[in-house]
Amino acid sequence: TAARRYLATEIDGDQPARPERRVRAGFAERVKNGPGFGDFVQGTSPPLTPAQALEKATSIPGNSRLPRWLKTDIPVGANVSRIRKTLRELKLHTVCEEARCPNMGECWGGGKHGTATATIMIMGDTCTRGCRFCSVKTSKTPGALDANEPDNVARALAAWGLDYVVLTSVDRDDLADFGAAHFAHTVRSIREQAPQLMIECLTPDFQGQLPLVEQVADSGLDVFAHNVETVEGLQRMVRDYRANYKQSMSVLEHAKRHKPTLLTKSSIMLGVGETDAEVLQTLRDLRAAGVDIVTLGQYMRPTKRHMKVHEYVTPEKFAHWEQVGKDLGFVYAASGPLVRSSYKAGEFFISEILRKRAEAGKAMRNVAAEVAAQERKRTNAESAPTA
Repeated sequence: TAARRYLATEIDGDQPARPERRVRAGFAERVKNGPGFGDFVQGTSPPLTPAQALEKATSIPGNSRLPRWLKTDIPVGANVSRIRKTLRELKLHTVCEEARCPNMGECWGGGKHGTATATIMIMGDTCTRGCRFCSVKTSKTPGALDANEPDNVARALAAWGLDYVVLTSVDRDDLADFGAAHFAHTVRSIREQAPQLMIECLTPDFQGQLPLVEQVADSGLDVFAHNVETVEGLQRMVRDYRANYKQSMSVLEHAKRHKPTLLTKSSIMLGVGETDAEVLQTLRDLRAAGVDIVTLGQYMRPTKRHMKVHEYVTPEKFAHWEQVGKDLGFVYAASGPLVRSSYKAGEFFISEILRKRAEAGKAMRNVAAEVAAQERKRTNAESAPTA
């Protein structure tokens, strides 16, 4: 019988011994005579300049580093803090924050033109659509509309002392009228409490139902905006399946036809895979639909869950598209890497257009009143009895 083991480390004498470790002589020799750490940290090539390093970093597909022209300052300032505080108190939302807009500090602070602007997002902070470029929350069943929101928005805007406001909204496909009545009610409330304010409405497509477009167009706004977002060939890849190119063009065209005095506006993102020929065709289509104002800006990926940036378009290319827009006859074209559909500088020039129109209208009314007064005076003189 085998001897009893008292320790776990003891083995019976009849078990085979552990085989010796074999080392490949060739591999050991290569490691011994191969490069050391110093060979990795030292190079024969001179170090890259900052410009060369940036070019190399941004040329790698999928690299998240931004070109220098896309870097902006963190939004700070008294006006920014005041607006943010009021938003929280009244439970309001801005697309500036929800969509992580890079121009928030410039717009809220007034910027170089001194025209302070904010973009208020109404009908909640949750959208029923899921566009691949947008960072706004999505749900098939968002919460109910806040009945006090129109009045809260109007009170906030009256207190802020802004010059120009952009009202936009999430899509509400869960509502019978897709939120058109709520949109119009908000505009009318602002008109009552802040009559001097210029109002732009960046609207949903209302699923192409034109009577709903008319309802918003007749509410008292100055600028009717709706974004086509991208060229026709990339619509399905970029936008939710319920949105499409022809439907958006129809909304813009009908708003202008229904109320010709409105300025109409749309926006295009670049850097999502479009070609120059497609961008040019989109600009031509917008102009043919009667659109007055167009903006073009760089698509910037909000999070890694969203579609990737195909290309960082250069400032020179954006300048080219701005000139093309002017040549095509747009009243105003804003094009740049940081330009957004409600871009601050664009609103400055739009506000100037609206002021000039208002002044011209006032002048015409004054002339008409003067002519009417003279006619009444002449009539009274003719009808007076002679002595």
